[in-house]
Formats: sequence, structure tokens, C-alpha cells
Amino acid sequence: MAEITATVGSTVGLHARPAALLAEAAGEYDFEITIAGEGEPAEDALDASSVLSLMGLGAEYGHTVVLRAEGDGAEEALAALKDLIETDHDAE
Repeated sequence: MAEITATVGSTVGLHARPAALLAEAAGEYDFEITIAGEGEPAEDALDASSVLSLMGLGAEYGHTVVLRAEGDGAEEALAALKDLIETDHDAE
């Protein structure tokens, strides 16, 4: 299983626009991608392709999250999603 950590870069955290962008990107892959706060057990991770799950995570600016996936291309997918999470979408 591939795993990567990312620090939330949007000043409003994973709310509204950043959550929608991440969920849309995560949903494009043929395998499940999960997200959890750093230190949370993998079994408590949420579906990264769900806007509601992402917003319910409560990840604010500067919080570290863990993305996990298993499948062909998982490492590349997680790297791309990490870039999305670490970008301040509110500054664009």
C-alpha cells in the first residue's frame, strides 16, 4: 500500500473549493484513495473522493493528512493529490 503525507496549504483548510478539487481528482482513479489526519489509524480513514468526507475531516490550514491507496499507479496518484492539498487554492 502506498502512503504519503501532505500539509494543508489552503488558508481555509479542506473546505468547499479545495475539497471539491481534491474529491474530483481522487475520483478519477480506478482504485480507492483514503485520507486521514496524521496519527489516526488507517481503518478510520475516509474516502478522498467524497467532498462531505473531506469537509468532515476538519483539516485546517497547516494540518498534516495521510493519503493511502493500493493499485497500479498509486504512488503517482498520491503525489498528484499531495500537490493539490499543499496548494493554496484561495490565493489563485
